[in-house]
Parts: sequence; C-alpha cells; structure tokens
Amino acid sequence: MEDRQLGDLINVQSGYAFKSKDYTDKGHFLIRIGNVQDGCLALDKPKYVTLDDRTIRFSLHEGDLLTSLTGNIGRVARVDKSHLPAALNQRVARLTIKDVNVISEEYLYYFLKSDVFKNELSSIGHGAAQQNVSPNSIKALTIPLASRSEQKRIVTILDEAFAGIDTAIANTEKNLANARELFESYLNLIFAQPGLDWKERSLDDVCGIDSNLIDPRKEEFIDLPHIGAGNIVSKTGELLDVKTAREEGLKSGKFLFNEKMVLYSKIRPYLEKVVRPDFNGLCSADIYPLMPKEGLLVRDFLYYLLLSRQFTDYAIAGSARAGMPKVNRNHLFQYVTSFPEVSIQEKLSDQLNSIEIESKRLELIYLEKLNSLKELKQSLLQKAFSGELTAEADKLMDDAVA
Repeated sequence: MEDRQLGDLINVQSGYAFKSKDYTDKGHFLIRIGNVQDGCLALDKPKYVTLDDRTIRFSLHEGDLLTSLTGNIGRVARVDKSHLPAALNQRVARLTIKDVNVISEEYLYYFLKSDVFKNELSSIGHGAAQQNVSPNSIKALTIPLASRSEQKRIVTILDEAFAGIDTAIANTEKNLANARELFESYLNLIFAQPGLDWKERSLDDVCGIDSNLIDPRKEEFIDLPHIGAGNIVSKTGELLDVKTAREEGLKSGKFLFNEKMVLYSKIRPYLEKVVRPDFNGLCSADIYPLMPKEGLLVRDFLYYLLLSRQFTDYAIAGSARAGMPKVNRNHLFQYVTSFPEVSIQEKLSDQLNSIEIESKRLELIYLEKLNSLKELKQSLLQKAFSGELTAEADKLMDDAVA
C-alpha cells in the first residue's frame, strides 16, 4: 500500500449557505449537517429549497459521498435514489473521485467509515465549542492506497463480512427489544387486569407528599446528594452523576426525601422518570417525593404503578390539557385505579423485581454484543487499511455471526 493525499484522488465540495428564507414547501431535499448520520441520511424534519442557475451546482446525485464538517466531524453517508432530488447545504461536503481507475468509490467509502479517517480528521479539527474542518483539511489527509485489484479484493471481503455483521446486529437488536418488552408487557398486564377483589382508590387515598421546600445552602443540607430530573434514566429507575448540593452550587428550594419514598419527575411525563432512592437526600422542586401510606400501599408497588402505561397515558393527557409538559399535583393525586391488599402488592412487586432484574441482565448482554459487533467492523477496517486483511478475515466473519 502507498500513502496518498486525498486531494490527489478526490474533489471536495462544500455546500451552499442556504438561508431559512430560501426554504420552500417542496423541491430539493436540503441535506444539512443534522441529516448526515453515521452511515445514513436521516430524513426526519426535512427542509426543501428550489435551485436556480446560481445554486444548481449544489444538486446531488445518486451515489454521492457526504461527510460532516462541523460538530461530530467525519460522519459519512451516501446519497441514494430515495433522497433525490437533493441539495448540499453548508458544512456538509461532497466527495467525488477524480479517476475511478485509481480508486474505487466502494474502497473510498469504507475508508471514510473507518476510525483511521475519523481519527485523522479529529486531529486537525479546530474550534472551542465544536470542531470544524475545511474541504482543504480533508484533501490534506492521507489514505493507504492499494492497487485496483487489491482494492477489489478488500471490498469483496468487507462486503461479505459487513453483511454478516449487519445480520447479527439486526438479530441482537431484536433480542434487545424483546428483553425490554418482557418486563414492560408483564408490568402493564398487572395494571390492565386487576383482580376482582382489588379496591378502587385515588392516589390521594394511598400516598402523599410530606416534604416541604428547604434551603439547600443551609449547613444541615448542603452536603446531601441532590437528584434532579436529569439524573434519572427514563424507564429504568437508575441514577446517573448524582452530586451534592454543595457540588452543584444549589440555591433554590428543594424537597427532602428518604428511603421510604418514590421520586416522580413531573416534567415531560412521557419520559417515565421514576426512582426508588436507597439513601436520604434532596430532590428538585420539579420532582414529587411520594410517601406511601402504611397499610395501604407498598413502595415498590407505587414505583411500578408510576411506570405503567396506564398511568403514563393519564399523566400525558393531563399535561397536554394544561398546555405544559408537566403533571400538576392535583392531576397526579386524582388518578384512580384498583389496588390489591398489601400482601398481594408485596407478592406482585417481588415478581416484577425479579423480571426487571432478568430483563436488565439480558439487555446488558445484548448491548455488549452490539458494542462488540461495532468494534468488529472497525477491527476489519483497521486491518483493511493497514494491509493486514488476509485469510484471518474468515475467522473474523465467523466471529461476527456467532
């Protein structure tokens, strides 16, 4: 292989700076920086423009290779027939080959998808808030260039290997979705089909909010951990990056909570942010610290109720009527559903705990598998552009679909 400057092999054209006043209801689909994802073009939230003699040279064609020049630089996508007619916006670059007898489009595309290209690009990116690169910066990068016959061999191996990996990824993603649905389906079934002896009650009957807002700057509170909506992972009850009131420099009023409570984020109820803390601390005023009433409601049962589809639909409907993406206290406590005796609540909660643990265990396995498959792609690309893609590729392909 011979290292060659990309500028010797390809043309790099930056897009046109279309303004919002140029947008039309139909015409050419405008490919902006946000549309260029890793390996594909996202068609959501489309904008359209009409091209004229001045801008026609920014019209795209099937097979054009694109890369992002700003932010997460080096994202690469290929234009296909479904994207056309399309136009190239600023901060997106089109890469076209000067001589197909020297380098093939498929070989170039695999190089652009490799970490070899992304790492080179990141090393020359500039900008404090977000990275930026220019077309000339891309031209200055080098590519390990194999002979045309060797390029063909490499592309054939990568095509076959990536097809196997993509099949494995699709199967793993399906298994991941099934693992998540296992828990959610059982959870929703419990609350959709209450027992005949369950008693109908409102949330106000079985739980309340005992906490008052306190000043987190006071000495007795400042070193307590603080939970905000941003710390709660949707639908999982997990917490991320929890810090103390002192570390966050909190000033506004917060609620005190303890290990007997369930915390429910009233902001954007469709996110289903609910947590059972195993420590005492402070929570945001945008979180309801709910205390179950002894003898009527088990904490775990309340936690699962708040995660159920039935309650979430109710919360979303209420926030929509209010015109704000939050659940007000009156609407929350007016929720009516059926509750079993405490002993049954405990039994059902134990079952849900077990299923949730197993579901998360399976999710972790499948997520690790997905990461391994994506790393395998990069391993193949690394070998391809370092001259090491030999018979060992057969073993890698076997690993991909195992």
